[in-house]
Amino acid sequence: MRFSRLFGLLGLCCFVCMAQASPQIEHWQATTGARVYFVENHDLPILDVQVDFAAGAAFDPPGKSGLAAATQGLLDLGVKGMDETQLSDRLADLGAVLTGGAGMDSASVGLRTLSAIDKRGPAIDILHAVLSRPQFPTKVLAREKARTVEGLKEALTRPEVIANKAFWSALYPAHPYGRQATVESVSALTRSDLLAFYRSHYTARQATVTMVGDLSRAQAEALADQLTTGLPAENLAAVKEDVLPAPSLPAAAEQRIAHPAAQAHVLMGLPALKRGDPDYFPLLVGNYSLGGGGFVSRLMKEVREKRGYAYGVQSNFLTMVQPGPFQIGLQTKKVQANEALKVTRDVLDNFLAEGPSEAELLAAKQNLIGSFPLRLDSNRKILDNVAMIGFYGLPLDYLDRYAENVEKVTAEEIKAAFARHVKPENMVTIVVGGQENN
Repeated sequence: MRFSRLFGLLGLCCFVCMAQASPQIEHWQATTGARVYFVENHDLPILDVQVDFAAGAAFDPPGKSGLAAATQGLLDLGVKGMDETQLSDRLADLGAVLTGGAGMDSASVGLRTLSAIDKRGPAIDILHAVLSRPQFPTKVLAREKARTVEGLKEALTRPEVIANKAFWSALYPAHPYGRQATVESVSALTRSDLLAFYRSHYTARQATVTMVGDLSRAQAEALADQLTTGLPAENLAAVKEDVLPAPSLPAAAEQRIAHPAAQAHVLMGLPALKRGDPDYFPLLVGNYSLGGGGFVSRLMKEVREKRGYAYGVQSNFLTMVQPGPFQIGLQTKKVQANEALKVTRDVLDNFLAEGPSEAELLAAKQNLIGSFPLRLDSNRKILDNVAMIGFYGLPLDYLDRYAENVEKVTAEEIKAAFARHVKPENMVTIVVGGQENN
């Protein structure tokens, strides 16, 4: 037994050493005030760029839910001098691709282009036009609103969507994180709404520019200045944590929603963890043992393997500017929803009381550290990680110290961290499609 444990620890040390070759992140402030993060990589003739703004759904004004997503979605559907077809054709000619989206905290616009100057230069010009000269054409807005409304109507027939919406509303009843787009709110959006939101939130000082690829530091500095010049003039709109208040914890509650689906959809959780919290790594490691580790997790063993109540069950922490949800989710037959829910709660209660075993802790560390290099094996993945570091203001050595921070977590730290962040008296439960509680 001692030799087995020693072998495991030696293997873990090897994983730590292997996982420490992280990209070198350079950081500075552009002349425009934008924050810039850059990783120089000449392995491939490719450049990936992403510009993030504090312009996610949490910044939708009351009564205008869906505005952040609509604003981001129309940025590249018409700029001054080019309509959406001309933009698309020009990008295709260059072999470049625009990406982006709007989440809860942020909205982003990205570009992948070949790094040769005859390709990179025109592609960057297009990205700059999208960021600084969007037109929000009235006809395009009407089309996209109609498409979004139809998508919302269809989604609201699906039990998993109903459950998710009810879950977020119950966790954040009086907080921006709980606001959700509706048919009515999207239908009422106007071009003036989009312009006002763009001018308030897409300013240089609210921008985080991330670049990864075949570029020198001097070229990166010039590019960051170019991309953020011409953005809307700075205003007094606060950003990130200055705007978003900390949510209040809900009281424990259970909500049952009828639905004709054969499967019951179950979600339970509470607001739990924000980006940069010192408990992040104990919770990450502990959650692997609880419900984040697939078939080796306690929830999967107890709910699926021993009792066959669900094909899959998982838990996770979603970290955001303000505390995001800790969530457990599963689907099960309607007739056994109550039994599945009881077992799930029992597993959680036992984990909160006991923490992970020594074997579970070692397995979690080995997996998290051993799989970490796969999160950095492409320009795109590096860009995603560095953009997250930049937007949320994490330490520049976050990736370098990831394996070290995982390895040093103890079972006692996990138990204490879960006690601070996962409190049954604040857990909300949503069941869509299950039988009435007995």
